[in-house]
Amino acid sequence: MRVLCALLIVIGWPVSTYAKDDLSICYGTTSQGRLVNGVKLPINGENFQSYSAAASLAGRTYVHSEVAEIILSAYQSLSASHPDKVFMYAETGWREGGHFPPHKTHQNGLSVDFMTPVVNEAGQSVHLPTYAWNRYGYDIEFDQNGRVDKLEMDFEALAAHIVALHRAAHDRGHDLWRVIFDPNLQPKLLETSSGEYIRKHITLSRRPSWVRHDEHYHVDFAVACEPY
Repeated sequence: MRVLCALLIVIGWPVSTYAKDDLSICYGTTSQGRLVNGVKLPINGENFQSYSAAASLAGRTYVHSEVAEIILSAYQSLSASHPDKVFMYAETGWREGGHFPPHKTHQNGLSVDFMTPVVNEAGQSVHLPTYAWNRYGYDIEFDQNGRVDKLEMDFEALAAHIVALHRAAHDRGHDLWRVIFDPNLQPKLLETSSGEYIRKHITLSRRPSWVRHDEHYHVDFAVACEPY
């Protein structure tokens, strides 16, 4: 088995850390679908954490096994390229997918919300405050310059994360379908050092969504699914 895994790595074939019986199968679309064998994301890691341990315990942080691999690989690469930055993921979906209120998508394990990276007054990378009384961060509202209270959006870290997700997806033979982020704040994202890469490779949704998507950005992964 070790020889086979080593060979797959040499030829560039995606290698999963999950056993065959643990691999996920997605059905349908993000807005009408389901998931088999969803994988629960870890509550925290070297440079990331969940938006809520309670939500994780409630089963709201399951994704497709390939998406889990992509997310964790991206965080690992960011720990090397941006060791001073911290990141936070948010809502994902149920273990078996399906309707995931209050979201209109997140049904087949391919949709993930990530809380927007921020810096404090000292310029240090910190996590958004996510508590029950601010709906675990989802009630936070940034101004048109990406500021709220004493925090400011870290557009460089945000852009780097999107790029890391895209590269990790491609390494496993997949892609990003789209990224939903407040259109009014997208120009600042595209002004970063990763802006040209994002313009060339990432589809940013230009239409305002039913929720603003400023305190978080929504990523839909392009992984092949079975018909629903």
